[in-house]
Amino acid sequence: MNLDALFGSGTPQRVGSFRFLLDRDRWEWSDTVAEMHGYRPGEVTPTTELLLSHKHPDDRGHVAALFEKMIDEGQPFSSKHRIIDTAGRVHHVIVVGDQLRENGRVVGTSGFYIDVSETLETELQESLDEAVAELAASRAVIEQAKGVLMLVYGISAERAFDILIWRSQDTNTKLRTLAENLITAVGDPAAAAVAPDAFRTRFDRVLLTGHHSRSNASGGAAPREG
Repeated sequence: MNLDALFGSGTPQRVGSFRFLLDRDRWEWSDTVAEMHGYRPGEVTPTTELLLSHKHPDDRGHVAALFEKMIDEGQPFSSKHRIIDTAGRVHHVIVVGDQLRENGRVVGTSGFYIDVSETLETELQESLDEAVAELAASRAVIEQAKGVLMLVYGISAERAFDILIWRSQDTNTKLRTLAENLITAVGDPAAAAVAPDAFRTRFDRVLLTGHHSRSNASGGAAPREG
């Protein structure tokens, strides 16, 4: 199931995906990310200039520098900043991107947006029956994974669960397995208090790749903290 199918058409969206392809500087975004910026699905084609125009003026320079590294060097990145949609509403978002490779060659970046502006009251119960059943059988490890997400990104328990559900659905990985992989790969969460930047960088990488296997989750280049 893809990301937009999980949450349904017309429902307020919280997590969306994107890709940037180095070939001709091409951006692709999910309908969810388009809607975060205030556009209907397919209404506009995203570009670097368009994306930067939606960044909050106080955050634009910082994000532009991240984009430059991504475009010029194919570097992974992580950033928490604000965007302003077409109606003038401010959204607080977390954006994480990792290297996109084909045949061992870096061809771009892929990742996700998380809108952390507010906790939505709408429950996802009907769409998440299977995940909730898995939660009942695996509550301890999933609660632990939620706790790490809350610590790293400064988000609510509801939003942390949304992210776990999304990664589970998007990667076709059982919720319990995903949570176990996350906890095993990141190690002791207490490290976040000692070296928060290093822990956040490591966790960004794990969240993007931890569904593959526990060994792969800790390997490779890590997204850079923004």
